Amino acid sequence: MSAEPSRLRVALVDDEDLGRAILAELLGEDPGIEIVASCANGFEAIEAISRLNPDVVLLDVQMPGMTGIEVAELLSETPAIIFVTAYDQHAVRAFDLHAVDYLLKPVQGERLHLALQRARGRIGRGEGFDCSALAAARPVPAQLDRLLIREGGRVRIIPVGEIDHIEGRDDAVVVIAGGCEYRKAQRLADLEAALDPKRFIRIHRSFILNLDRLARIEMYARNSRVAVLTNGRRLPVSRAGYDRLRGRLSR
Repeated sequence: MSAEPSRLRVALVDDEDLGRAILAELLGEDPGIEIVASCANGFEAIEAISRLNPDVVLLDVQMPGMTGIEVAELLSETPAIIFVTAYDQHAVRAFDLHAVDYLLKPVQGERLHLALQRARGRIGRGEGFDCSALAAARPVPAQLDRLLIREGGRVRIIPVGEIDHIEGRDDAVVVIAGGCEYRKAQRLADLEAALDPKRFIRIHRSFILNLDRLARIEMYARNSRVAVLTNGRRLPVSRAGYDRLRGRLSR
């Protein structure tokens, strides 16, 4: 069993200066708290969390550019995350189901310190903080228009229109766009479900193709085909994948 940290190292993430100031003031009342970062957006948060490795992150949910949920999903070594949100109790319940705490704005000091006590206890018990299931807790847009991919302490934004194809490798996907490869910790099936089915087709159990990049389909062997992309790449096409392609191209 791990010992509870003598001081909690906390990072604040909120796009409003006032929001961060209120949290800092409330935390200043506790000598067992050290504020190690104050971030105005998700991009700053990813860099600071990667570099400083705080014990706890107070993370605003609704921020422009990158939401708090998207920040959490991009973290590989996840600290204890306490969401700060203006959602009502019913909407917030989804976050609680995934064992992350939350605070409703305006933040109350007593509720904040209760959340920090819960985080301290979990850290003391050596419990991990896995946010991989958070995708189920946030509203999902009808179709993704971009992918957020973490590269160290930075985040790369890839518009889906720039994607050539996507490969499933082990427990991650590799997005090929503009001749470059980007690895993202996500299941291929989950990413497929979030993409526009009129534009992206699962042509093989391990490959998703952007139809805009398809040049032609060739026979490779008996009952075997390959998709030739406009960049010259050749991707295997399964029987089921070929049926999907034919169905889409015939429309």
